[in-house]
Amino acid sequence: MKSNSSGPELDQETRTIPHWYDPESDGVAITEGAGATVTDADGTTYLDFVASLYCVNAGHDNDRIVEAITDQLARIPYVSSAKENDTRSKLAAELASVAPEPLTDVTFSVSGSEANELAIQIARETTDASKILTRWRSYHGSTYGAANLTGDPSTRNAVQSHASMTGGAKFLPPLPEAFDAEGEELAEKAADHLEFVVKNEGPNSIAAIVLEPVAGSSGGYPAPPGYFERVREICDDYDILFIADEVITGFGRCGEMFAMQTEGVDPDMITFAKGVTSSYVPLGGVIMREEIADAVRDGGTDVGQTFAGHPVACAAGRAAIREYEDGLIDNVQSIAPLLQDELEMLAEDHDVIADVRGRGFLWGVVVEDPDTGEPFANSWVDDDEENPVADVVETAKENGLLIGLGRPDYQLMISPPLCIDETDVADAIEILDDAFATVFA
Repeated sequence: MKSNSSGPELDQETRTIPHWYDPESDGVAITEGAGATVTDADGTTYLDFVASLYCVNAGHDNDRIVEAITDQLARIPYVSSAKENDTRSKLAAELASVAPEPLTDVTFSVSGSEANELAIQIARETTDASKILTRWRSYHGSTYGAANLTGDPSTRNAVQSHASMTGGAKFLPPLPEAFDAEGEELAEKAADHLEFVVKNEGPNSIAAIVLEPVAGSSGGYPAPPGYFERVREICDDYDILFIADEVITGFGRCGEMFAMQTEGVDPDMITFAKGVTSSYVPLGGVIMREEIADAVRDGGTDVGQTFAGHPVACAAGRAAIREYEDGLIDNVQSIAPLLQDELEMLAEDHDVIADVRGRGFLWGVVVEDPDTGEPFANSWVDDDEENPVADVVETAKENGLLIGLGRPDYQLMISPPLCIDETDVADAIEILDDAFATVFA
């Protein structure tokens, strides 16, 4: 039996195993935050252009959200997810009011992974089909069910190394490199490919197609114009549900409350998490069409989560929505063209940047060897290669800028809080420019 009174005092950092842990990397111990910046334990301040994990949409010190959390804690800190609660009900109504019009009902989860699992469970029950189609080069979570949806092999293989999941099939994303096409031709080829997969999997076996409106950590790529219209048609023709995974893209990140609203196409369900509370408190869930909700209510539910729809999280969500409506989404619409222009100018200045793609405040920067047109390194293929793109991330960090490494890791991810201004963009681009110049000198 271990004694608590003898032996050396343990370093607190040795007692925690971080997620996505790399024992060879140098982490950052974040202790404070304000607006679009965070400060580490040594007092170094960073411009946070990944919003911690594509999620702190309202910035790191939003008073309205903090006050809402405090008020809810003082009133009642927890109500069972099996019971009704006024704050929970009000947030559900507000989510329905800001979602695409056909979506009327909400059920809550704790995380984005669990939101996606909840959505596919509902889809399977309401369609009496089992198969879920998702794209290669996608990320939908790292719990067992969500990892089965995920097209990222590093996540899927790690989770399924000892227990494989069933009921999932994959199709190609609408990327130029996948179909050797762009624009309308790309939309047509990618949608035709999806329909081919649907026919060959057997439409009656498919419950849902799950898609990110704009790719999240897998590269920030949007679909070409016309693609989602065809996806909607395919789902309607074969009686398949269309689920939009908006865990990253929701709540203003792509320039509207939900990214599907930038496409003009209505899904059957939206999954959400992250930005719903600006990640001040964990919360996720599913917004669905009334007929799907009615089917769930008629059959009842035999499963649940203790912390789903936690009242404190729901209070944070109500406050966050007000922040987004009161100017943060307007700020994305105002600043996004500048961010896009600056990233494209960065690409012109560095021949290793092969492409810049995204929407709103969600962008991927693709890095390739200009002599070969191939990535310098891809850990999905060979994890022993030195990756200069990771060096860009590290060099930027050393100079005060936090950015993300994409999936696959020959991409950078740019995903700042929605509260940034023009000066923040200029500072971030200057640091990125220096980082590319240093690494690829």
